[in-house]
Formats: sequence, C-alpha cells, structure tokens
Amino acid sequence: MALRDELLKSIWHAFTALDVDKSGKVSKSQLKVTDNFDRQDFNKMCWTLCFRKNLNQSQLFITNDDAFKIWCIFNFLSEDRYPLIMVTEEIEYFLRKLTEAMGGSWVEERFEDYKLQLNSKQQSLNVWELIGVVGSGHFSKGMDRQTLSMGINEVYQELILDVLKQGYMMKKGHKRKNWTERWFMLKPNSISYYVGEDLAEQKGDILLDGNCSVEALQDKEGKKCLFLIKSSQKSFEISASDKKKKQEWIQAIQTCVTLLRQGRPAPHREARQKRRELRLKQQAEQEELELRMRELQTANEVKQLELENMRKALEEAAANAAEEEQRRLQTQTELQDRYRMDLEREKTVRQQVEEQVAQKSTELEQYLQRVRDLEDMYGKLEDALEDERRARQDEEAVRRLQARRLLEEEATKRAELEQIHLRQQRAISETEAEKQELEKERLAKESALQAAMKQLDQLEQERQGALEQYQTVMKKLEHATNNTKTWKHKVAEHEGLLRLIQPGSKGQQLITNWGPAAFSDAELNLREKQWQEMKNQPTQAQ
Repeated sequence: MALRDELLKSIWHAFTALDVDKSGKVSKSQLKVTDNFDRQDFNKMCWTLCFRKNLNQSQLFITNDDAFKIWCIFNFLSEDRYPLIMVTEEIEYFLRKLTEAMGGSWVEERFEDYKLQLNSKQQSLNVWELIGVVGSGHFSKGMDRQTLSMGINEVYQELILDVLKQGYMMKKGHKRKNWTERWFMLKPNSISYYVGEDLAEQKGDILLDGNCSVEALQDKEGKKCLFLIKSSQKSFEISASDKKKKQEWIQAIQTCVTLLRQGRPAPHREARQKRRELRLKQQAEQEELELRMRELQTANEVKQLELENMRKALEEAAANAAEEEQRRLQTQTELQDRYRMDLEREKTVRQQVEEQVAQKSTELEQYLQRVRDLEDMYGKLEDALEDERRARQDEEAVRRLQARRLLEEEATKRAELEQIHLRQQRAISETEAEKQELEKERLAKESALQAAMKQLDQLEQERQGALEQYQTVMKKLEHATNNTKTWKHKVAEHEGLLRLIQPGSKGQQLITNWGPAAFSDAELNLREKQWQEMKNQPTQAQ
C-alpha cells in the first residue's frame, strides 16, 4: 500500500470525528497544519481527534496506547473503500497473530462461533468494534493485561513498524574489539541496535541493500554461534545465544536481502496484498457465477412464458374446435365434406403442436440438466473449500507439533548450557582461590620490597652524612696540611741553621722536594708514617 493510501485512512478517521453535523465538511479552524512531518506523530494526532468521540475506555481491559496500536493495525488491514471496514479473513489473521504473540493456542471453534454471529449481522467490523472485541478479552481468556499489551505491541511492531525480528545478541566493536550485548531490531532495509529493549539509546544502524551478505563463522575468542554481516560500508561480527537463534537471524537477514534485490515489499505486506488479490478473484468468480445463475433464471422464465403462451394457444384451438363442432352439427348434412377437410387440417395442426410440445419438453429437460450440473458444480466447490479448511487445520497441527519439538530441543540445550555454566563457575572459584594466594604472595613481596627500600633510603642518608663528614675532615686536613707546610718550612729553616755540619754518608743520598739531604732517615720515616695515618683517616670516615 502506498504511503498516500495509509495516510488517507488516518485522515478519514479524523475528518469523520470533526464532521459533527455529518455534512461532509469540516471548518478550517478545526484543522492543524504541521511543518515537521512524521508518520507516527501524524497517526497519533488523528487518533487524538477521533478516539474521545467514539471510544468508551472504561469498559476495556487495554490502555489508550494499546487501543491506538489496534487502530493503526486496523488501518493497515482494512479494505480500500469507505467507510473503512475489516473483513472476517483479516480479522482472523489479526486475532491469530495476536494469540501467537501472547503465547496462546488458537481456538478455531471459538472464532467459527464468532464468525457465525458476524454473518448473522454483517461480515465485517469497523475500527471501534475491533477495539471492543480485543479490549473485552473475548479472545484472550486466561491472559493478564500485561501479556495482552505485549502481544498487541509485538503485532504492531511487525505490521506497522516493519520489525521482522528482534532480540539480544553480542556485537564485536570496531575500535576496542570488545564484545557488548545489544538489542537488535531487523527491518526490511536496515538493522538497528540499541543499549536495551526499551529503545532509549540507539548505538547504530546496519544499512541493508542488494549487495549485502551474511555468512556463518567458526567459533573463536571464546564466542560461539558467530555470523558475519557484510554491508557496503562495514562488516559486523555477531554472536547469538544459541544455534537456533543464529540460524533464524541468518535466514531472516538473507530473506530481507533477497527481497531488496527483487524489489519486493516486506513479507507481511506482500502476504496482505496476496490475500486481497485472492479475495478480489473469489469475489469476481462469485459475481460471475451469480450472473450466470441470473441468466439461466431469465432463460427459464422465458421458456415458462413460451409454454404458457402455447397452453393458451391450445386452449384457444380447443375452443375453436368446439365451435367448429357445433357449426358442423348444425350444418352436418351441408358441410360433411368440408368437415372432413377441417378434421384432416386439425389433425395436421395437432401433430405440429405435439411436435412443438415434444421439442419444448426436450429443451426444458436440457435446461433442467444444466441446472443439475450447476448444482453439482456448486457442491464440488463446497467440497473443495471444506478440503482446503481441513488442510489448513492439518498444517496448523503439524506446525504446532514442530514448535513443541523445537521447544523440547531448546529445553534440552538449555539444561546442557546450565551444566556447562556450573562447571565454569567451579573453575572460576578455583581460579579465584589461586588468585587470592598469588595476591598474598604479591603483598608479602611488596612489604619486603618496601622494607628494603626503607633500608636503602636509610643507607643513602648515612652515606650522605658520611660524605659530608668526609668533606669536613678533608677541609680540616687541607687546612692542617697548609699549616704544617708553613711550620715545616719554618722548622726546616731553623733546623738548617742550627744543624751541625757532620760528615756526609758515603751511601746514596735521598732527594726530596726540600733538596738533597734535607731530611735524615729518622725524620723521613716519621713523615711517611704521618702521611699514611692521614691517608687512612678519610677511608675510615667513608
């Protein structure tokens, strides 16, 4: 359906509500023009204009938002003629979808009884009657309000928002390469992912086109059930919770890509169009059959009229024959020869009339045979419809059996996953104990290291103090050396003046900075001993 047709239905509801005197006109002051157009906001505005006048919400088990969603679904499934109505086939489709979304089982007998009630009054519902049927809980017995609201929301997302599939999966980041859980929502031309299923914060979109592809991947990096989505811009690695969901997502995305390549609409929109075409075809066939029945009935009436005219003609001929008999009796002697001729002529006419009657009887028998053939054809058509209904019931039973088997397999796999989870928890507990022991060893080593660092700082402080003492001693020694040199020089001068001249030694004389034979051997040994003591003092200070 084009966007124009969808908007016209919402506008029709709003104008019908504003048309108080039912004149087909609405005053200009009652209309509101908006600059920023959004289809959902537009539908909400039209709903606000019409629901207060037509909906008594106090008698319903659903909220105003749920009633608005049913109103949108009605506009989607209703026929393209005004006033808007929804036929029984679309009512059954919507109620079946709603029952499946709530997790219930479809009761065919309950809907058949309701359909009989519809057929006794009418064969369709308007939007307020549909909201009343759903809101009264007639087809959701045993379900609470929250379950009914969730079912209406799921059908609304699929039919109106074109949400083909949604659920939680893990996505690998492009920059940090970490895995994050996201809520994915598949539409015919895109995949949106959010922080949570409340859709409060959208994290990004994956645009789909005919060139996109999806393929399964081998398990890696501790992630299972992997598959890869290749778009024209980026590639996305996704991890599903199990193999079943992985296969369902791959199949759904491949279906969307195939539809985009072929230029076809979403599956539910294509199915709705096919249902409409089938109804139009059946309606055309029914009208053609009714037209043929009317033509046969008209031909039958014509034949009956012809037979009536022939009967009247025979009655008139019999009256004429009686009159002729009377005249013949009156003129028996005079018209005997003429009577014979008239009698022969009458016999000829009677034969012709009998032949015509036989011919008309044959034609009437053929007409009755055709009527019987049409009745047989109508009976075969009813048998074919009955076979189709039984085939649908068998298909539904097989589908339920398959769904039950899938649920049992899923329960088995879930039990296996829980066992694996328990083993992983035990392994994590053991690893945590080892981690605590390592943490204790690390703390002990850090304490020892801190003690060693304190000792090292203390030794560094002691070394600095010793170095300062050494520098002080060196300064004192240098000062003492300078003083000693001065005094030595003075003593040497005095000793040089006072020393008696003695005979020199015949051995080799020692040469110092003071000159040859400036010191005796005893003095030189004394000075060498003092020098060794001064040299050892800085070493001991260090």
